[in-house]
Amino acid sequence: MQTNLLKINSLQLKNQVILAPMAGITSLPYRRIMKSFGASLVFSEMVSANGLIRDGHKTRILLASHPEEFPLGIQLFGDDPKVLTTAVEMVMEESSLIDINMGCPVKKVVRSGAGSALLQEPRRVAKILKAIRKIYSGPLTIKIRSGWDEQSLNFLEIGHIAETEGVDAITLHPRPRSQGFSGQARWEQIAGLKNTLNIPVFGSGDIFHPEDGLKMLRQTGCDAIMLGRGCYGNPWLISQILALLDGKEVILPTPMEKFTVAAQHLKLHRQQFGDKKTLLEMRKHLCWYTRGLSGASIFRSHLQKTEDLDHALELTELFFSQAEAA
Repeated sequence: MQTNLLKINSLQLKNQVILAPMAGITSLPYRRIMKSFGASLVFSEMVSANGLIRDGHKTRILLASHPEEFPLGIQLFGDDPKVLTTAVEMVMEESSLIDINMGCPVKKVVRSGAGSALLQEPRRVAKILKAIRKIYSGPLTIKIRSGWDEQSLNFLEIGHIAETEGVDAITLHPRPRSQGFSGQARWEQIAGLKNTLNIPVFGSGDIFHPEDGLKMLRQTGCDAIMLGRGCYGNPWLISQILALLDGKEVILPTPMEKFTVAAQHLKLHRQQFGDKKTLLEMRKHLCWYTRGLSGASIFRSHLQKTEDLDHALELTELFFSQAEAA
């Protein structure tokens, strides 16, 4: 099974592996790391349309970009067609693609009427997409869940609305909002959506191993896969899936190869955000890089106690060097 070229409106992607937008995760340094492992498209963190308009400077920090990460998608969330349209106008010149989030299950987002709350209002979904399409002709996608809850699985209806209103592709995470991330993603729903629509359908959910990516593509017929939690501390997942798609062997990184990437990630984060924010935010990433290795729990404990970024880097190097020698 070989990688296929994928086109979204005017945007040509080089392969079928996409990095999902993730709040608090997909900052510029993270995206640059993931891009270097072969992701054909990366996304900003989820950006509030209201925040962009009312508190532009603070929200625009989320939109910092670098030439090497393009093509770059910007994901917006909101519930008001006018506000979302204004937000699209503000960012469309600095992005390769605009995505509207209609699947986020986080309470704060849902309470505002955005994210997965929109799945309860198909007419509002249509109004939002129609309004955006009037002012934006570039690549436009949406990301959804399968429904609000088990009693209202309306992903096929939302998909039909999206296609009718001129959306170029749709990503389905096949869990209802009520399920959160528990249980299993129902990949057969991705296949159902793909069989219903004429626009590209991207599959998301429960891709943690390279074989999972291959399996989703084969089982569902989706046009691309979107990786989320599986890439936490594991950008190799991207290159491993691409290797399988090209009929090549999956190569596992050594502990010191993991350290090299983790250190580069920390360096990029430090350059972008400074020491204080980097220490706070990189702790989780460094812990993710150590998953599956002996002594990781002790490392996590030591890392949480340090208040010095250079010391955190020293602890990380020591951990991986010991893991390499073991």
